[in-house]
Amino acid sequence: MTTVDHSAREPAQHYDTVVEAWGLLLQEDLHYGYFATGDEPLITATDALTNEMLRLADLKAGEKVLDIGCGTGKAGCRIAAEYDCTVTGISPSSKCIAEANAKAASLNLLSSVRFRIGDGMKPDFPDDSFDCTWVMESSHLMADKTSLIRECARVLKPGGRLVLCDVMLDHKLALADVIAHRDAFLLLKHVFGRAIMEPLDFYADCSRSNGLVVTEKRNISVETLPTFRHWSENAHRNRSKVIGMIGEEAWEQFADSCDVLENFWKSNILGYGILAARKP
Repeated sequence: MTTVDHSAREPAQHYDTVVEAWGLLLQEDLHYGYFATGDEPLITATDALTNEMLRLADLKAGEKVLDIGCGTGKAGCRIAAEYDCTVTGISPSSKCIAEANAKAASLNLLSSVRFRIGDGMKPDFPDDSFDCTWVMESSHLMADKTSLIRECARVLKPGGRLVLCDVMLDHKLALADVIAHRDAFLLLKHVFGRAIMEPLDFYADCSRSNGLVVTEKRNISVETLPTFRHWSENAHRNRSKVIGMIGEEAWEQFADSCDVLENFWKSNILGYGILAARKP
């Protein structure tokens, strides 16, 4: 079986390669879960994380939403269907965009939802175009997060909201800590693609420096921690299918990465944050 080395892949190439397998490993939402009790099924918890974002977004019928890093379109389609909003989703992954548009078509949402190739660090939309910029678990794959937040603020209408959640550093790491965990970080790069992570305070400070008013900033590492147990169980349950898609070495790396991430969470190296901000 040919295995895939993801270490040199940019986010678009990485997602094009792994998205089908991740449907089995991470399940349909392709993001972390928010566990109120820790005992919920993963799909319930991933819906709950989306619900947290929706609560902060405070969407109203007729509003325009920019979904940055839209994945395979589940959140964007839900926003359009449940909130009667117009959604534009962007991603650098052609495979994700194809799946997202197919999902929108299957739900008869193409009049209100459209997904296309785009870059969250330089979205080609006019100023004051959207009522909400939605950044769900995609910012860690963007090298220039300052540009991401600046562009989110630029395209928001006055009164518009930025909502963002993602994997983050618990705190800025000393060089000695980075060196000590070098192999673990390299494994995560192989599995999840090239990522640069920042603490939650970075996102808040960057939002403020771009004229936004931060309305909520919350560390939800405790609530997301059970995600890794479910990913590991999915990996072992679907082992043969996943190996057929991405190879045995990549399967082993994913299984190992679940242990690495759980350890990083418990050691306060990595965690998960959620933030909302409003444009005056």
